[in-house]
Amino acid sequence: MLAGEPYKGFDPELLSERQRAKEMIFEFNSLRPSQIEERNNILKKLLRKTGKNNFFEPPFRCDYGYNIEIGENFYTNYNLIILDCAKVTIGNNVLIGPNVGIFTAGHPLHAEIRKQEWEHAYPIIIGNSVWIGGHVVINPGVSIGDHTVIGSGSVVTKDIPANVFAAGNPCRVIREITDEDKNSYFSKKFG
Repeated sequence: MLAGEPYKGFDPELLSERQRAKEMIFEFNSLRPSQIEERNNILKKLLRKTGKNNFFEPPFRCDYGYNIEIGENFYTNYNLIILDCAKVTIGNNVLIGPNVGIFTAGHPLHAEIRKQEWEHAYPIIIGNSVWIGGHVVINPGVSIGDHTVIGSGSVVTKDIPANVFAAGNPCRVIREITDEDKNSYFSKKFG
């Protein structure tokens, strides 16, 4: 599975590992909003790596947990789903909007092979200081470069370079992010 080769998702060992993660996630999602420390302790046990100053708004879902690495100063809004059948690496200072799906898993196009329960998975890399808007879907094998913004509702099917604003379905680069964006931010009227 981690080598990017076809595998059967209902393998008893994989099923057992997913069930273990589901139990931890159930506990995480069931805690009171004030139980932040308890939620963070569960994430430290579930995920491969968590940095300092991370905040997950519940609910959160993942397949295994141990294939997810989170950097420093991470925030995700409600309903993050990470299908981590391959490694998911998220850098420092990343913001993720609500209802985002990060999907390393895929299935064969041909129905006969799909009925045999074959799957595949490719890693996803999200760089440092990335902002992913709400309702974004990130597909298997995608890398998103540092300092990039992905607009709400985008479906990311290919790599996105650093320092750009990208959006759409399929997601594409709209423009570079420049110092003018920094200089004009407080002079804009919002709403």
